[in-house]
Amino acid sequence: MQQQILQQAESRMKKTIEATATKLSHVQTGRATPALLDQVSVTYYGSKSPLSQVGTITTPEPRLLVIQPWDKTLITEIEKAIAHSDLGLSTSNDGNVIRIQIPELTLERRTELTKVVRKLAEEGKVAIRNIRRDANEAVKKTDGGDGGSGGKSRGRGGDRKRGKASADPVQQLTDKYIDQINELTETKESELLET
Repeated sequence: MQQQILQQAESRMKKTIEATATKLSHVQTGRATPALLDQVSVTYYGSKSPLSQVGTITTPEPRLLVIQPWDKTLITEIEKAIAHSDLGLSTSNDGNVIRIQIPELTLERRTELTKVVRKLAEEGKVAIRNIRRDANEAVKKTDGGDGGSGGKSRGRGGDRKRGKASADPVQQLTDKYIDQINELTETKESELLET
């Protein structure tokens, strides 16, 4: 039973790492890439649609993104969606296409983006810790069988010790995946500082 709990916890932690890595990849490093706009959604016929599903996104130059909406009436909606995103990009349009000039990263902007990277990393770490908590509670339930008191009664010290011994592999998993998030963060921060 405990092995199953560990496997479930590890599976959830792996998914958290993947999600965190994806979010970190969307933080701009000064080069134009359509992936920068992956998280932008546009209201289209009353529902949210990813920007990539309402137009073509190209990079004709290293610091320029061009969005050609399939429906020209969406230009203002697309501009609003980009303005409301936390990307810090400004747009210009000529009635047919939207141009986004990717600014060179100033020291101030690099500092802002480093804060965004750290915030995303912290969200990933919190998710990992929540998975750890859930796994530890599941271990306590299987070890203790104390009817939901969580093994907190003073007369059941043996149950708590068994639960704590079983929690060590959960903590090892937690440490392993938090270290991975730290590595992802360091890599992204070094990319930001090199650019």
